[in-house]
Amino acid sequence: MDEIKEALAKNSPRHLFLVHAETSTGACQPLEGVGALCQSQNVYLTVDTVTSLAGIPLFLDKWLIDACYSGTQKCVGIPPGLAPLTFSPRAMEKIKNRKTPCQSWYMDIALISSYWTGETKRTYHHTAPVSLNFGLYEALRLIAEEGLENRWKRHRDNAEALWKGLEELGLTLHVAHPNRLPTLTTVRIPDSVDGAKVVAHLLNEHNIEIASGLGELAGKVWRIGLMGYNSRKENVSRLLAALKDALAHSHKDSKQ
Repeated sequence: MDEIKEALAKNSPRHLFLVHAETSTGACQPLEGVGALCQSQNVYLTVDTVTSLAGIPLFLDKWLIDACYSGTQKCVGIPPGLAPLTFSPRAMEKIKNRKTPCQSWYMDIALISSYWTGETKRTYHHTAPVSLNFGLYEALRLIAEEGLENRWKRHRDNAEALWKGLEELGLTLHVAHPNRLPTLTTVRIPDSVDGAKVVAHLLNEHNIEIASGLGELAGKVWRIGLMGYNSRKENVSRLLAALKDALAHSHKDSKQ
């Protein structure tokens, strides 16, 4: 929070963008208090919640988030293709009072919002992905049936079990516990282990796919997702057993 406060004071931006659940590093960005800080300096806050929506606690109104977008293919649990998007009344006021017209038909949020309020007669804008919308309806029904807080707890409990099991295997987690993301875990690859061999062994021998690191973490970490339906106790146990086997077959001096 102190770093954000200093950056806002130094740069005087009009907009702050934060990623709630960072999938490259496996870190969770704390958002409490950031919205209030932004509003005190007339800054608008936009948050990426692609890997956090329906998986970890998220309070748009309470945290004073102005704009927020997500994806449905992660913790919501349907195929990719939809991007839920929401704006606060403060953000919509800003959008409606912009000095220059929006140059993009597709990104004209004021036009789209007017369809909902009835201010504008609906004209052709796009062809809706009907099948995906039906899928989203069913996914939201399942989320409501489970209960959002129960769903958050399930993701947290299974992540904790995974973290404990990984440490028992002698592995080190990349992110400190307080800022660790329950929906995606980054694990440091031991110096004695060929990380690519582990990924290949898990896929070929156990039909389990984990991801390699990205950017600066390429070749340094594995990324393990536990999202939506995939976040289950049996999956954690299966992965830990398979990973133990993969580690035994993937030492750098191994010829297998």
